[in-house]
Amino acid sequence: MTANDELRRAKEAAEAANAAKTRYLVAVSHEIRSPLNAIYGYAQLLEREGAIPPAEAGSVIRRAAEHLTNLVEGLLDISRIESGVLKVRQDVVRLPALVDHVVDMFRMQAAAKGLSLDYVVNGRLPPFVRTDEKRLRQILINLLSNAIKYTREGGATLAITYRSQMALVEVSDTGIGIAADDIERIFEPFERGSSPDAAAQPGIGLGLAITRALARVLGGEVTASSEPGRGSRFRLRMMLPEPMVAPPRASAYERVTGYHGERRTLLVIDDDPAQIAVLQNLLRPLGFMVFLASNGPDGLALAERCCPDLVLLDIQMPGLSGWEVAERLRRVCRGKLRIVIVSANAHEFQAGGDGRSSHDAFLSKPVELDGLLETIGRQLDLGWISAGDGAVGAETPRSAPLPEAALAHIATLRGLVRTGHVRGIDDALTDLEAAAPASAPTIAEMRRLLDAFDLRGLARMLDDVG
Repeated sequence: MTANDELRRAKEAAEAANAAKTRYLVAVSHEIRSPLNAIYGYAQLLEREGAIPPAEAGSVIRRAAEHLTNLVEGLLDISRIESGVLKVRQDVVRLPALVDHVVDMFRMQAAAKGLSLDYVVNGRLPPFVRTDEKRLRQILINLLSNAIKYTREGGATLAITYRSQMALVEVSDTGIGIAADDIERIFEPFERGSSPDAAAQPGIGLGLAITRALARVLGGEVTASSEPGRGSRFRLRMMLPEPMVAPPRASAYERVTGYHGERRTLLVIDDDPAQIAVLQNLLRPLGFMVFLASNGPDGLALAERCCPDLVLLDIQMPGLSGWEVAERLRRVCRGKLRIVIVSANAHEFQAGGDGRSSHDAFLSKPVELDGLLETIGRQLDLGWISAGDGAVGAETPRSAPLPEAALAHIATLRGLVRTGHVRGIDDALTDLEAAAPASAPTIAEMRRLLDAFDLRGLARMLDDVG
C-alpha cells in the first residue's frame, strides 16, 4: 500500500467519523428539545391559573423529565460500558411486581395508538430473584418501547418463562419488521437499520445497544428474529437465581403510606430548594421527622442537635462538599447513622456501604421516588405499610358487590383490563352504568381509576365487586 493510499483511507475514515458525529449531535439535539418543549410549555400553562388541570400538566412534565433522564443515563451507560466501569448490583427483586409495573407503563402508550399489549406468564414465576433491578427494568423497558414504537397496527406481547433459575423473556410485535442484513446492525450504537420507516421514528439508536450490553454484563444474552412487514421477536435469556431468604418488605410498586415501628428522624442537606421541597413533601406524610439544611456547616450543626437516623446528602454545595460533610458526620454522630449520597454528580458514583466509605449508599439525581424509599427502607430496615395492605389511605377501597345483572359486564371488563384496551373499558363502564344504575358510586370509582390509568387498581376492584 502506498503512502497516498494510506492518506486517502485515513481521510475517508476521518470524514466518516465527522459525519457520524454530526448525525449524532443532530439526533441528540432533537431528542433533548422535544421533552424540553413539553416541560417549558406546560410550565407556562400552569403559571396561567386555570388554563390546564395541574394533574394533567404534572403528568406530562414528569414523562418529559423521565425521557430526558433516560437519554442522559443512556449516554452515560454507553460510556461506562465502553470503559469497563459499569457497576452491577445484586438486589433482591420482586420479579412479578417488576414485570407488571413495566407492562403497565406502556398500556396507555399502546392504547393511544390503538394497539393491544398482552402479558403472558408460562408456568410459575418466583416471587423474588436476585439481580440488578435497575438494569433489568431498563432492558425490559427498552424492548417494550421498541415493540410499540415500530408497530402501526396489531400489538405487542411480552411472554416470560422461568425454569431452573433461568428466565426467558420474549417481546414480539406485529410491526414493520427488520431486514435480515440489519439484525445485528441494530445492536450497534446510533444504528437503527436501513429501513426508511425505522429512520423516521424518534430516537438516537442507543436503546438496543444498551440492552444487549447490559444483558451481557448481567450474564445474559439478547437475540432477535424478524420478518419484514410482519413483525419482530426479541429474546432475552438470563440467569435469575432465587434468594435463599425473601425480604419482608412492601413492594416498591405499591404506594407506600407509612412504616412500622418507632418514628425515625431524617436530615436532608442540599443547596437546591426544589430538591428539598420534593423530599420533605414525600417523607413527612409517611411519618418521618425531617430536618432540612442548605449547606454543610448548617447540616452538621443540625445533626448534633437532632441525632438523625439517616442523612440524605448532596455532593456539590458551597463551602464543604458532600464527601467532607459525610466524613465529619461520622465523627459527630457516632453509632448507627446511615448516610445516603443523593447527587447529580453521577461521575463521582461510589456504591458505599463497604465499611471503608463514609457513606452507605449512592443515588443519582433525578431521583426515582420509589427507589429512594426502597433505599431508605433497606438502610433503616423498615417494614413499609403500603396501600395494598388494606391500611388507611389504600387506593382501592373494598366495594359492595354489584347486582347479578352486572356480572356479565364485569367479565367483559376483566378481559379488557387484561389487554389494556382503555377505550373499550370506557364503553363497557357506560354499559355497566345502564345495567346497574344503583351502583353509580362504585362505577364512579372505577372511572377514577381508569382516568388515572391505574389498571391494576381497577382489576383489584373488579375482583372485589364481582
